[in-house]
Amino acid sequence: MSDTHQSESRHDSAQLTFDLTSRPWIPVLKSNGRQEELSLREVFAQASHIRRLVGDLPTQEFALVRLLLAVAHDALDGPEDIDDWTDLWADETCFEPVQAYLDAHAHRFDLLHATAPFFQTAALRTAKDEVASLNRIVADVPNGEPFFTARMPTVERLTYAEAARWVVHAHAYDTSGIKTGVEGDSRAKGGKVYPLGVGWAGNLGGVYVERPTLRETLLLNLVAADTSNFEVDEDDAPAWRREPCGPGGAERAPTGVRDLYTWQTRRLRLHYDEHGVHGVVLGYGDPLTPRNRQHREPMTGWRRSTAQEKKLKQIPVYLPRDHDPARAAWRGVEALVTNRPAPSQGSEPPAFLRPAVLEWVARLATGGHLERGFLVRARVIGATYGTQQSVIDEIVDDAVSLDIVLLHRQDRRYAEQAIAAVDDADRVVMAVGDLATNLAQAAGTETEGPRATARDQTYGLLEAPYRAWLRDMTAADDPFEQRAVWQRRLHEIAVDVGDRLMAAAGDAAWQGRTVQLKKGPEWLNSALAGKWYRSALTKALGRPDATEPDPAHTTPDILQPDSETTVKAPA
Repeated sequence: MSDTHQSESRHDSAQLTFDLTSRPWIPVLKSNGRQEELSLREVFAQASHIRRLVGDLPTQEFALVRLLLAVAHDALDGPEDIDDWTDLWADETCFEPVQAYLDAHAHRFDLLHATAPFFQTAALRTAKDEVASLNRIVADVPNGEPFFTARMPTVERLTYAEAARWVVHAHAYDTSGIKTGVEGDSRAKGGKVYPLGVGWAGNLGGVYVERPTLRETLLLNLVAADTSNFEVDEDDAPAWRREPCGPGGAERAPTGVRDLYTWQTRRLRLHYDEHGVHGVVLGYGDPLTPRNRQHREPMTGWRRSTAQEKKLKQIPVYLPRDHDPARAAWRGVEALVTNRPAPSQGSEPPAFLRPAVLEWVARLATGGHLERGFLVRARVIGATYGTQQSVIDEIVDDAVSLDIVLLHRQDRRYAEQAIAAVDDADRVVMAVGDLATNLAQAAGTETEGPRATARDQTYGLLEAPYRAWLRDMTAADDPFEQRAVWQRRLHEIAVDVGDRLMAAAGDAAWQGRTVQLKKGPEWLNSALAGKWYRSALTKALGRPDATEPDPAHTTPDILQPDSETTVKAPA
């Protein structure tokens, strides 16, 4: 863009405003099924009639939910404790103070403000006054590798509402990589700033709880300040209650959720005219390492890192527990319902910590503030990055419905059986993969593809039955009896899957061939593969006609291929 064009654009747009408190920009799905865009004021005023937010991408929805939570925490100045929260939960008009709060801070929510534009740095510029394409912040066109998008091949222009959403998303999920240095950033070397990491939320395996209305969703994610192992400083404040950011970044520790939910990981400035936004200047902002932030960041699980502990000579070191795009949320139920053990002197720190937001809901459940049968959706959202975090490879968006009895701190029976049922499924899927491998060996074909396909398809077949069983199990009086019900259903599905694999294996597998086992050569055909498979199911699930699992039941080791040419048979 020429200097003349820039000057004209800035002059023409000097008087423009776009007040996010009063102008529609947040997409929502109403309880009546209609989709609308609302202002910040309208979102809070109508929260009881909104089902959920609807972002351009799931990660955008996560970033916007966190923005709303920062507003709510700050406007309500809490909740300080569980009694404070209970009062909010019982009051249908609990978000009324937000309106006066937005009045007081409206000037900091103007996307086009001359000196303090929302989530931007006024007059941000590069040494050569370069203005980048909007591709830099629109994540469904990441560096020329679009997801499902109608924006191909580039983003020429955005409405103010769209641009506001992508500004919020950029601070949360922007990619790493080399960025153009901006004037005033001491980190710039030769006009460039070398990689400083992704946006803050990009480090997280995002988790929050959902209910049928946005009002309930927001309230259930408002973690009280007195929650154990959770820290909020008295001076905790969101970005709009801090001094506007200048170019460059400041290294400091976060003060709490209001700070983290609005963390300014980037410095950016939109270029616009009366018709919308047509360019952006984007640079790095405030750096923040994810290490040991479990006492501040509630919307992710955490895992111990032995590598970091050895490197830093510090115990423990926790890092965010990110999501595996290949693993459905129901298979990761353990990470959601396993509670944080009480610390004891000299005890080994746990390998994993569940998200503090689920610890908070568990506290509500254990204290009787939410009744048994109360269902929440644990929503999991995250981004996986590739090529040194310079592109977004995949976005994870999944959910699993949980009865709060699964989160109860004292009664762990239901959670234990839910986790054990996933283990049952894992063992069955392993046996299915082994059967597919054996049948491919018997037919003399490659094994890796059939094994992976059989495993993926079986997990897909088990997802709906597990979710239905989980719902029934939490409503039952005896979770152990329901576990036996699950094992019988699992056995039925596994037998059907095995029969279909055997039928599809063809004549070559039926005839068989000689394969090399550890004990020597053996003739492997589909009949022998089926025999091993039935033995594996018995070991995994016990006797399907039994009224309850038989923990003493043992069978020989099931098939576990050591390589494409080695098969372990039952002893």
